[in-house]
Amino acid sequence: MKIKYELHKKEKNTNARYGTLHTNYGSFETPMFMPVGTLANVKTLTTDQVKAEGSAVILSNTYHLWLRPGADIVEKAGGLHKFMNYDGPILTDSGGFQVFSLAKNKKKDIEEEGVHFKSHLDGKKLFLTPELSIQIQNKLDSDIAMSFDECPPASASHEYLKNSIERTLRWAARGKAVHNNPNQSLFGIIQGGAYEDLRKFSAIETVKMDFDGYSIGGVANDGESKEDMYKAIDYSVPYIPEDKPRYLMGVGDPIDIIEGVIRGVDMFDCVLPTRIARHANAFTRKGKMNLRNAKFKEDFTPIENSCDCYTCTHYTKAYIRHLVTSEETLGGTLLSIHNIRFLIRLTEELREAIKEDRLLEYREQFLREYNWKHD
Repeated sequence: MKIKYELHKKEKNTNARYGTLHTNYGSFETPMFMPVGTLANVKTLTTDQVKAEGSAVILSNTYHLWLRPGADIVEKAGGLHKFMNYDGPILTDSGGFQVFSLAKNKKKDIEEEGVHFKSHLDGKKLFLTPELSIQIQNKLDSDIAMSFDECPPASASHEYLKNSIERTLRWAARGKAVHNNPNQSLFGIIQGGAYEDLRKFSAIETVKMDFDGYSIGGVANDGESKEDMYKAIDYSVPYIPEDKPRYLMGVGDPIDIIEGVIRGVDMFDCVLPTRIARHANAFTRKGKMNLRNAKFKEDFTPIENSCDCYTCTHYTKAYIRHLVTSEETLGGTLLSIHNIRFLIRLTEELREAIKEDRLLEYREQFLREYNWKHD
């Protein structure tokens, strides 16, 4: 079957909602955070380790898997689930973000048919079209595929964004026309920067195509302010049907997840928890903690006493500091486990706050404790 979204409750003081996403691999509550496994692997972790921390959907990337090992290899393996040994739902990004970051001359490289760019691996000239992106995702056999869209920079003008949206709409229709995996859902992507009229136009026209879910894009490119991100959500959500999931792409800052949920978003993904882990950083309720700090050398307590992750129930800050300062891979693994669990636990708490109509109070309490510069 394709995924289905079931709305259970709307929070009375905000646009937040509590629901269930039904998939071929089980049913999962929303709001949810989705760990990113770009190359069919959440960096440094096994799928069992990720699942043990409460993961539901894992995200992989079409562009990277197209280059290596290749969509045909994954298809021969039986699809992504068997290839990476994950018995939970998988979402594949269209590759659009990576492609547009590699297209150096936007005016020259982006054309109606698709995008010209060079491989980040060997410089080989490549050409990706909406049809090819969908065909690759069909072979990958993810549960959720994403439409191929243009990812314009935050600095783009109103005129550029309008033309970009119109092209993205044409690309979405072309991709939908070739999508032929009956068990795979397809999401449309809403763009428009921080312009209310463009977000409205993009949302209405994308919804007309009747996708299985809808994503709010263009909020995790370089240069967007938090204010513009929140505007993009506010301008998009009212036009997305209540019976379809809403996905905010590329967002993993704890504050942004809370603000997104308040505005009606159901799904989030980001590389942030594993990326900062590889730089010895951990999320905590007081903010980010750098385990390289010398003050942790003899700290034999967990990263957070209240955390139920594998790392916090088995290891101390002193041991993790020893690992990261010794450049032992296990240090990044243990921090990744904690950080992923931190964001998944955050969404679990947000769901409870929605059920009890106390989401604004939850936000205020979280903000009183949280400081991004905390060490």
